[in-house]
Amino acid sequence: MPRMGPPAKGQKAKKAGGTQRAARKSNAKRRADDVAAPKVETAPLPRARVKAAPRRDTLPSKTEIRDFLATTGGRVSKTEIAKHFGLPTEQRPALRQLLSEIKLDGTTAPMGKRSFVGGGTPGAKPVRAVRETLPETGVVEIFGTDPDGDPIARPLNWEGAGRPVVYMHPERRGQTALATGERVLARLKHLGGDKYEGRTLKRLGQPQDRKRILGVFQDGRIIPTDRRQKAEWAVPPGEEGGAKGGEIVLAESLPSTGFGLRPARIVERLGVVGEPRSVSLICIHTHGIPDIFTAEAEREAEAAREVALGTRTDLRDIPLVTIDGDDARDFDDAIFAEPDGDGWRIIVAIADVAHYVTPGSALDREAWTRGNSVYFPDRVVPMLPEALSNGWCSLRPNENRGCLFVEMRFDGQGNKQSHRFGRGLMRSAARLTYEEVQAAQDAGEEPQGLAAGHMGRLYGAFRALLSARERRGTLELDLPERRVLLDAEGNVTGVVPRPRLDSHRLIEEFMVAANVCAAEELERLSQPCMYRVHAPPSDEKLKSLREFLGTLDLTLAATSTIRPSHFAALLEKVKDRPEARMVNETVLRSQSQAAYEPDNLGHFGLALSRYAHFTSPIRRYADLLVHRALVRGLKLGGDGLTEAEAARFPDTAEHITATERRAAAAEREAVDRFLAAYLAERVGAVFAARVSGIHAFGLFVTLDETGASGFVPMKALPQDFWIVEEGNRRLLGRQSRQVIALGDPVEARLREANGQTGSLLFELQMGGKPAPMRGGRKRKA
Repeated sequence: MPRMGPPAKGQKAKKAGGTQRAARKSNAKRRADDVAAPKVETAPLPRARVKAAPRRDTLPSKTEIRDFLATTGGRVSKTEIAKHFGLPTEQRPALRQLLSEIKLDGTTAPMGKRSFVGGGTPGAKPVRAVRETLPETGVVEIFGTDPDGDPIARPLNWEGAGRPVVYMHPERRGQTALATGERVLARLKHLGGDKYEGRTLKRLGQPQDRKRILGVFQDGRIIPTDRRQKAEWAVPPGEEGGAKGGEIVLAESLPSTGFGLRPARIVERLGVVGEPRSVSLICIHTHGIPDIFTAEAEREAEAAREVALGTRTDLRDIPLVTIDGDDARDFDDAIFAEPDGDGWRIIVAIADVAHYVTPGSALDREAWTRGNSVYFPDRVVPMLPEALSNGWCSLRPNENRGCLFVEMRFDGQGNKQSHRFGRGLMRSAARLTYEEVQAAQDAGEEPQGLAAGHMGRLYGAFRALLSARERRGTLELDLPERRVLLDAEGNVTGVVPRPRLDSHRLIEEFMVAANVCAAEELERLSQPCMYRVHAPPSDEKLKSLREFLGTLDLTLAATSTIRPSHFAALLEKVKDRPEARMVNETVLRSQSQAAYEPDNLGHFGLALSRYAHFTSPIRRYADLLVHRALVRGLKLGGDGLTEAEAARFPDTAEHITATERRAAAAEREAVDRFLAAYLAERVGAVFAARVSGIHAFGLFVTLDETGASGFVPMKALPQDFWIVEEGNRRLLGRQSRQVIALGDPVEARLREANGQTGSLLFELQMGGKPAPMRGGRKRKA
């Protein structure tokens, strides 16, 4: 598992030479470690007076205990709780277990090992406190670390506006650090807005075998939204947290009684299932994606103002334009090109996010934690608050914006001759979409507001870069991306493939060129670089790929040094064959995953020896680090990369690689759920599909129309004795001699579409009729 955050800033700064500010912080931390944590009691609390009740042989509910503590002043011991409820001695062990659970709920304040602090407002069920600020002491749960490696927590039982964040002091010397998921009783100091400082008063531990559950609350049960979780959970009376039937809830497991469904307590209500917004909301919480900014980060973003020219290069007279999708939510790159002798001069200007998001700021902490923006069909979870992502860091037309730019010169064949980086002030001439740019180029016209020849110059430079790419030999997969179309209410109206236009490739080539220059420049300056790396496929994956290709009478170059051009030759050979899509998908699965690394490993897919992301600092933290490194190396300002940040590069690389993969998984899952909701109205319909997976327990099929994938269980195949030939990736009917192979076209009838889990269930149509459903086991060859 990747670390939740980098090591302590003070320690890293010391190893790296450090700044005075980092050293002062380190000393402050040591002084804090040397001071014993304050005790809960500043003055002795009186013990509560409790009357003995008649004997009862059943334990009180948690609600009864909470109500008793809320209406009882002073210090209440476990013995007095037992006395109040008339519990005999043999019930004491069970009472201790129940009180331990209540401690971890955070609904009471523990006082030592055997007592609680009474007082409060009683209620028939545990009600979260609604208040403008947190109390002076309270139970908090650690959920991660900040960029300095210190634990950060959130309060339990909070229903006020916003989500307070508690920055915890390090533990005393000799004590282990607070772990993610651990709950502590903390003394809290309000620092303003939703930000608090916390000091540990008592460590309450971590619930044993606690499990977080996301699901739909219905009839006293929680139905998980994760298709991999089949078991439901029971919500005991008093543990509903105010949830109503049909709501999406976040819950945590409770100790099992050993009978029936496992119990769980609802800790958060997220919305009503079936609402269009619930799809992406489920994905956000399933994958733990932070979606609310701290008040301090929001204030910093709101305080941002226009960049002054100062010592910047004035680019406002250059007609830079942005080109994005018509559904783009931010515009952080702009381009310009013109002839330069026999070659081309290209300028790529990128929003100057580093000017607004400085090291150690609240914005920086938020950006580091998120790692990247996450894009869903109906919303975006941005890396930066809207005041920046859609405001001062969005290159809106006819508005002054600060930027970092690279000016590049290429010869007529697309070979780079030189490059130069700078910090500038620009003014976008137009906000264009891919479709209108392509239409203008095809028609020999110019988009409105641009001078004659503008498109021709952009496409001329693009063709030069493209020729260099083709000579280099890169891996280009033909896998159309699906686009989910929504109406004004967020309901799915259709699913279409995103077109692959030359205008898309134009932007890609300009961006790739700028990214290569950024990596080269940082190496020239001897500055740290956050490389984007992509390793060649492993020998094991290549072997598996070759075995698969053999079943289709295809071959991959038999060489010990595989190159992207070898894959390109393979894909060119199959591009007009029915199995082209399947081959593209299999080649994709054979590749290594790209990642971020402070050490250069090259980029196999792009056939580049060095590569770094520079062009999207609004939505990727890696790009922001590259910007800061360039600012420092080129002496473009005082907001460049710090020594402490540079020392943390290995940890940061691991973290942002993990957040990128988390985002990709959430985005894929959201599309699957939207598709399932869309197809739910077409249950019983028959679709053209292809077999996309063969396993001992059934088939997977992918629909031609939407790209949606679903499962066909073995019992939904024609009556036969099916032999699974995994090596040949096919099923063989022993009696009928019928073969179902990977990539075969089939007709699939939709039997079930579950929008809550995103799962689709099909049965194959054989001879125009659905295959009969039956039981029975199938033998694996």
